[in-house]
Amino acid sequence: MTACGGSKDDARGSGGKGGSTAPTVRLPKLNGQKIQVTAVWTGPERENFVKVLDEFEKRTGATVDFVPSGDDMAGFIGSKIAGGGPPDVAMLQQVGVLNEFAQKGWLKPLGTTAKEQLAKNYTKGWQDLGAHKGTQYGVYFKASNKSLVWYNANAFDNAGVGAPKNWQEFLKAAQTVFDSGVAPVSVGGSDGWTLTDWFENVYLSQAGPEKYDRLAQHRIKWTDPSVKRALTTLAQLFGRKDLLAGGNSGALQTDFPTSVTQTFSGGDAPKAAMVSSADFAAANIAQTRAKVGSDAKVFPFPAVGAKSPVVTGGDVAVALKDNKASQALLAFLASTDAAKIWAQAGGFLSPNKELDQAAYANEVMRTIARALIAAGDDFRFDMSDQAPASFGGKPGQGEWKDLQDFLKNPKDIAGTQAQLEKDAAKSFGR
Repeated sequence: MTACGGSKDDARGSGGKGGSTAPTVRLPKLNGQKIQVTAVWTGPERENFVKVLDEFEKRTGATVDFVPSGDDMAGFIGSKIAGGGPPDVAMLQQVGVLNEFAQKGWLKPLGTTAKEQLAKNYTKGWQDLGAHKGTQYGVYFKASNKSLVWYNANAFDNAGVGAPKNWQEFLKAAQTVFDSGVAPVSVGGSDGWTLTDWFENVYLSQAGPEKYDRLAQHRIKWTDPSVKRALTTLAQLFGRKDLLAGGNSGALQTDFPTSVTQTFSGGDAPKAAMVSSADFAAANIAQTRAKVGSDAKVFPFPAVGAKSPVVTGGDVAVALKDNKASQALLAFLASTDAAKIWAQAGGFLSPNKELDQAAYANEVMRTIARALIAAGDDFRFDMSDQAPASFGGKPGQGEWKDLQDFLKNPKDIAGTQAQLEKDAAKSFGR
């Protein structure tokens, strides 16, 4: 992903306009006003978000310029702040980054209309994630269920295996798929955040929510025995290069989009049979000939402990400039109108509890969405996204880099723990 440049027009592709919907939120007329929005999204995610921005333009008369941030959102915004030209609105992926930005005084509180939409459409848990010290700054526009495994139905059928329910069944299914002639698991290791998702799912299921919360806040050390158990469990997969598409070195050279598409391309000879990924993988699957629900199916992340984990993530919209257009866009993003546009386009999950589930493109996404809404506030947010960006949210450093090194050498569990603790202590300031 590029770090800068590119107008909204570049992202339109063949998607066209988002289409009109009956308004549920009143927006001001903003003729002639221009705002800049940044997010990490590229490819189909960017195209679908631009459909949302197109509808906002249509309703208000404003002009929105989309600028991709690259993976290092904190570094991108920091450089723009230092240069005196931050974007008006940013879609942040990490709770830790929102808290850092709010602490530095970079964020503008939500306006009245945005707060009204938030109170109407979101549970307290999602509202709290967008607040800092009692002040509401953010709107969680896009959520994700990160405790899923997508699989190639044909590859599973050919191997004679079904969806596993626990970790041992998962490893057994992987071995059977390998014996059938297909690499079992695709891992997008060149994007370090995918490895944090693997760890978090294993850790939450095995160690439980209380330990998860304590580790997320660095109230226990990464040298804790619970971390050793999780890494040891994960090494049962990462330590078997025959179970990984391309082996360990291949996984480290595979980015997230490729980890998904190679699982569902190639007809009867895919490069992998399954990939652990959030619901947004549906957007990447759509770039192949596979159909979600028939060719591409999904099962919950296998239970390592008593039950399967539920780890969520999300993108929160915040204002870096306090102007009428920025506040109007935040209000729009908090409405069901905006959520419906992307839900219809696919590859999207909304924490907006008032969104009509019929808006989702297929039954698989409706099922995933229903589960998210039904969970209410009983979920755990992505651990690395709660950490300071220097530890949990930057390519080539902190947890991303440490887990890439672990994927390279899964036998070095003690060394991985020591490095994780060293980096965490530095970032958390203790």
